[in-house]
This record gives sequence, structure tokens and C-alpha cells, in this order.
Amino acid sequence: MSGPRPQQHQPRKVLFISADQWRAECLSAVGHPVVKTPHLDALAAEATLFKRHYTVCAPCGPARTSLNTGLYLMNHRSGRNGTPLDSRHGNLAKEVRKIGYEPTLFGYTDTSADPRGRHPNDPALRTYEGPMPGYHIGMIFQDYMTAWITDLHHKGYAFSGRADVYKPQDIPLPAGRGHCYKPTFFRAEDSDTNYMADLVIDWLKGRTNTDWFMHCVFLRPHPPVVCPEPYNALYDPATVPFPKRRPTPAQESAQHPYLKHWIDCLQTRKSYDEHNPNNFVTMSDLELRQTRACYYGMINEVDDAVGRLVAHLKATGEYDHTLIVFTCDHGEMGGDHYTWGKELYFDQSFHIPLIIRDPRREADAGRGKQIDVFSESIDIMPTILDWLGQDIPSECDGHSLLPFIEGGAPKTWREEAHMELDFRTTPNLEGFDAEQAIGLAPDDCQLAILRGKRWKYVHFATLPPLLFDLENDPDEMENLAADPAHAGQVLECAQRMLSWRMRYAERTLTNLHLWRDGVIDRRVAR
Repeated sequence: MSGPRPQQHQPRKVLFISADQWRAECLSAVGHPVVKTPHLDALAAEATLFKRHYTVCAPCGPARTSLNTGLYLMNHRSGRNGTPLDSRHGNLAKEVRKIGYEPTLFGYTDTSADPRGRHPNDPALRTYEGPMPGYHIGMIFQDYMTAWITDLHHKGYAFSGRADVYKPQDIPLPAGRGHCYKPTFFRAEDSDTNYMADLVIDWLKGRTNTDWFMHCVFLRPHPPVVCPEPYNALYDPATVPFPKRRPTPAQESAQHPYLKHWIDCLQTRKSYDEHNPNNFVTMSDLELRQTRACYYGMINEVDDAVGRLVAHLKATGEYDHTLIVFTCDHGEMGGDHYTWGKELYFDQSFHIPLIIRDPRREADAGRGKQIDVFSESIDIMPTILDWLGQDIPSECDGHSLLPFIEGGAPKTWREEAHMELDFRTTPNLEGFDAEQAIGLAPDDCQLAILRGKRWKYVHFATLPPLLFDLENDPDEMENLAADPAHAGQVLECAQRMLSWRMRYAERTLTNLHLWRDGVIDRRVAR
């Protein structure tokens, strides 16, 4: 059910911003030793920042499905990029339509359409980059990329097409710089990030005095790891923190068969970044630090773009009427544990930023605060609906964050974060075949994570579990699951995970009861 209703002022606006593949630590507002994010820091100073925020699943499509539906992976079951999303599920866009908003999407949700009832030749069944049902399309990813590339051609840039748009310039490298120092051939003002910001600002200009709901999705800092000048040179590789990892890939691989599988794959493939000639497991220390430095530069591109959006809202007077949510879909390993991407069981894959700026006076008590409780990506949908005064659907697994934003706290709240990963084979990712490499059936390719303040437990459908003592091992190096001295802790974590899954399993109609007076909702009747 809904919490406190917002003040009934007009207009009411929602700017829901999502980046792609952003580690939670990469904000200067939370103390990163190198990364500087002045625009998001300024927003956080007038907002509420959630320090322990986790996506409940990865990669892109599943994470954005949970973000928009408020459902854990175990309930929406769209676990891979390309796995259809059951059309029966509600979502944020459908819900805000019920109160008269036309939710507009600029970017992507990576939603795979339900094939039932569609002809096999339907183009929607030939991509996993479809829009979440319910959104009005401002510009979806495929059209946005095409329009951006066309814009580059019109500006006189010469290149063959999308396959080469992120190919870096072939320039001599200065001393102390690695491959990812090489910038894009296009200028920063012409980048995909700035192009998206331009589209959104142009859309906003015609809607100053109206209600609106905008979901804006930036591609960066998703690979390829390359950025335009001056972002390519913002960070000196010598100052970049070195990844957390064992002395050798072999020692790292000994932790778990799934981790070994990923390290083996990354040693033989370049799929993480096709334009980077380095091996992403064995690259030199300089190349590794330079790759991370460029990743930070891409973060600054997005930070500057967010700054442009906020500046526009302030210039038009809309800032005082707009709920601003900044988050992303999932994290990035960034070389930690010799891995890259977002499909490992470590915190780097799931720990993501969340900043919410509520313009209401009721939120003044929460301004500038950094909340240290566990929040999850499924909380975004109910939080936005609660702010708009809309009831939260009974099937939603998340909970509104408005009590924290208003400077308080709910009577009860979760004590850990919950995450899931479906790692069954994706046909177009040749080589990342866990089924063949580890000897698993498709439905065995699943893991679930219970992440508390001290203990982190990872349960696989058939592979051995993992247990980490985060107080004494914050970098998740030592698996204690097989240690007899920790058998009791493994059992306790497994029981807590089972209780969580029992409590949140599909329950759309579970609390309803048919009786002689009609339908009764057990939660209301109590």
C-alpha cells in the first residue's frame, strides 16, 4: 500500500535517469579516492543518497526488468538478455499511465518481447533491445544509435558505420599511458552521451508547464572503454587504484568453478571490448590501470550530462517540481578478481549508485543524508508510485523509500540485500558456455546471494556454495563455506535465503480471499 502522499502541487514531474554499468563506489560524494563527480555530488547534497544500494540481478535486460517491474528475478524470470518477459507483468510505465501520465523513454530497457500471440516474423522477436511495454517512445536505442551516427556523418566525420563508431584514434601514446588513453575520433560535444542529453533537453523545452514522466538512459560507462578528449586524459593511470585480486589468475580461479570459468573465457576472448588489443586477464599493470582510468572518464561524461539536465530544470523553474532519480542497471568488475563485466557473484557486479532528489518540503529532513541501510533496485518503482500518490501493486516485491527520504525510517526494513544471476548459455556469447564448460543443465545455471553487513552467502543450484566474512575479508577472497567451523553460519544463511524466497515467491493473488461478501484482501482486513 502507499505511504504518505505528496503535496498536491502542479505540475508534478519525474526525471528517472539510468546509466549503464556504474560501480557504486565511483562517486566522489561517497569518498572515491580518484573519481570526481561534481554534478552528482551537488545533486546528492540536495537529495538522499543510498550507500548500500544493490541491483537484484544482472545483466542489462534482467536488471532493467526488475528496475521497472519491482520484481525479483525469481518472479519475472526474464533472466538473460533475450529471455522473453511474460506480458502479464505490470511495470512502472503501465502504472503511471493509470494517473494520466504518458511515460516517455529515451534510451533502452533491453526488454525481450513475449512471443506468444505474435507472428514468428514479428520484428520484435528479433531483438532483445525492445522497450518495456507501456512506455511512449521518445527514441529507443536502435533509432538513437542510428540517428547519432547519422548526425556524426552530417557533421563531417568519416567512418564506416556503427561497428567503427567507437574505434579509437590511432595516435602515438605518451609515456605512462596505455591503449585506452586513445580518444574517440569525435569531439566530446558530439558524443553519444551529449547527443542523448540534447534529445532530452529538446523534449523538455516544450513541456515546461505540464506534468511529465521521463525515463532517460545513458549508455555509458558501458564498454567499449573509450571516450573523447578531454575525458580520456582526466585520470593519470599512476593514481588509479589497483584491482583487488590474488597474485595469479590460477590462484584466483581456485575459489570456485564458476569464477574459473569466467577467467578462462576472458583469457581466450576479447568480447569485453572488441577494439582493445589487450588480454583482459593478463594485461600489464599499466594497461589495466589505464583501462580503469578511461572507465572513470566515461563516468565523468555522464556526470557532465546529468549536470546539463539539472541546469535546464533549474533555468526553467522545473527543478522545484521534479522528482529526480539517478541510478543504473548493474555494476562492473573492472579487473577485480581478474574479471570484467557484471555477471560474477562479487559486490562489484551488483552494488550500484542511487540518488533521489525529492522537491517537497517533507523531504527537507533527508537532504544531504547518506542512508546506510540495504536498498534494492526493486524499490525504485514503488518509491516513484508512492511519490505520485499511486497505489503500489500487490505483486511488487520492492518497498517505497519515501520514509528515508523524509528523514525517518519504516518500522521494519530488510537486513540484507538479495541478488540473483541466471547464467545459462546465451547463444550469441560463444565461449561463455557454462553448461558445457562446467557440465550443467540449463536450469542448473542459477545462483542467489544473501548479502548482509557481515556475512555474504552465495547459493548455486548445483555447484558448491560460497560464504564470505565481509568484516574480516571485505574483498571476498576467502571462501569459508567448506570450513567446518563455519557450518553453522552456512546453515543460518541458507535458512534465511529460503525464508526470503518463500516470503517473496509469486503472490499476486495469494492475499485475496473469496467470501460471501466478495473479495477480501487479507492485508487490509487485518
